[in-house]
Amino acid sequence: MDTRIAEVTFHIDEATSHEERESLRNVLLAMDGVAAAACHDEKPHLMLIEYLPEKIDPLEFIDAAKKRGLRAELIGL
Repeated sequence: MDTRIAEVTFHIDEATSHEERESLRNVLLAMDGVAAAACHDEKPHLMLIEYLPEKIDPLEFIDAAKKRGLRAELIGL
């Protein structure tokens, strides 16, 4: 079986604290099919997510942000 990992940049519209970003990152990492998620304080509106496209639709990342009261877009999909 050939497993392909895809990567997408996730843009969060709102200003968020470090703790809010880490909390969202933890929610994303808990999703089946998410291999990695990284955010850095130097670029607080961006998060890089690596995922298995055969297991998860990246639109679920936007839904996870919405559930936390955030607006977000996928960049580079």
